[in-house]
Amino acid sequence: MKHDVAWSIVSFLVLVVLAGGVFAEDGSLTPETVAKIRSEFKMDAHARATRNALTSAGIKEISENREILADHDSKFSHKIKTKGISNQKGSGRCWMFAGFNMIKPVLMNNLELDDFEFSQIYLQFWDKMEKANKFLECMIEFRDRDLLDRDVVFLLQDPCPDGGYFENFADLVGKYGVVPREAMLETASSEGTGMMNRLLSRLLRKHAVELRQIYTDTGSVKQMRVAKERMIGEVYRMLVLNLGEPPVEFTWRHTGKGSEVNEESQDADEEGDEDEEGDDEEEDDGDDEDKPKDDYKVQQKWSEARVFTPQSFYSEFVGLDLREFVNIGDDPMRPKGRHYEIDLTKNLYDGRNLNYANVETQTLKELVVKVLLDNKAVCFDADVSPDQDSGKGIMARNLYDFESVYDLDLDLAKTERLLYRDGSINHGMVFVGVDLQDGKPVKWLVENSWGSDRGKGGLWTMYDDWFEDNVYKIIVHRDYVPEEILQVLEQPAEKLPVWDPMW
Repeated sequence: MKHDVAWSIVSFLVLVVLAGGVFAEDGSLTPETVAKIRSEFKMDAHARATRNALTSAGIKEISENREILADHDSKFSHKIKTKGISNQKGSGRCWMFAGFNMIKPVLMNNLELDDFEFSQIYLQFWDKMEKANKFLECMIEFRDRDLLDRDVVFLLQDPCPDGGYFENFADLVGKYGVVPREAMLETASSEGTGMMNRLLSRLLRKHAVELRQIYTDTGSVKQMRVAKERMIGEVYRMLVLNLGEPPVEFTWRHTGKGSEVNEESQDADEEGDEDEEGDDEEEDDGDDEDKPKDDYKVQQKWSEARVFTPQSFYSEFVGLDLREFVNIGDDPMRPKGRHYEIDLTKNLYDGRNLNYANVETQTLKELVVKVLLDNKAVCFDADVSPDQDSGKGIMARNLYDFESVYDLDLDLAKTERLLYRDGSINHGMVFVGVDLQDGKPVKWLVENSWGSDRGKGGLWTMYDDWFEDNVYKIIVHRDYVPEEILQVLEQPAEKLPVWDPMW
């Protein structure tokens, strides 16, 4: 009996070994490999101290480079005039906020205003409508494609996203104009778009199912478009219930330049108020010149109230032709001096895809300095994932020394980060200043759209090495762009797929 038990155990072990030989594949993580890794790992003093720190505090807290913090300052040789920090909150509208932050100083200077903010929700509404229309048109256009076609999959994954780029902003403003913040105020759904986007995506996917079924049943594109009209109406209903209905026209007045037109009538009103007080004024024997002035009455000189459309408001107070602004990029994966366009990145079906002339990083810097010294803001797109401290408002290469913490080489070149999906172009902001030393930029002042409680009052100091590593595109007016780069933009663009890393 004992022999039988022993024989059974031996037989079982042999079967296990044989099974391991039969089923183990080259490249699998075998017990022998695991044993070797465990034996070679040594919990030395450095590893023990690091483990204790990492299990007690955050990785960033223990890896922040104290030398960079010690040398940091927020002084700039040139800053443009701007005021007020916007906050995109829980939405992916950075590209829209950056566009507004670029044109806001133009309006403020034109009217000599101390503060102003555009209504982001107004443009957000029409962005959603246009993206929904583009999605439905693409479903009609791609009606014969397989549902696993890569373009179709991309569209179905996020039918109506928040994100976008400057071309999208320019096309929206050109078609719908702009309104001041008070003409259409933010809502819970505009500031936190997650649930609205989820339900809007479900509605659009349901529309896609219906459109393809119509084509299967009738083979008629005309019938698909008839159904699409109803579908767009349903999208409009959902957006109005979440965001409100955008104004066709609105009444607005302001303080600042041009507001003196109504001072005489306001003074008359103030005198009338004083007359109503009557004897109280006469009984006051004090010297009027010694009285402190009423600051409110002195400062609040309002312009005449006028009715505007969104288009007339933009035309009168901003007036920039945003289609004259061009994208200049540093695409490290491709040859310089070429023109590229990324397919399916337009938000208007009849709008423009993201496109850029590919140049060296140094050219980007020179153009930004040129525009800033002319007192104009510059939009740009970057990867904000690495090496930025939101609490201190710092962007600097190796701000976090993760390699010393783990004693591992973690470095990837800019090209490798894009190609291997370690980095991505994920945020739009605005340059509003630069610190030049001996004519060369040392650091850059950045206006963000994350509110005034992040960064230094909503502003970031970007060091020049961070620019080199993480800035990919800038948007500047054609007037500042050298002729040779404009000629690149005149070339037929090489079209890239929407899943390209530069998107």
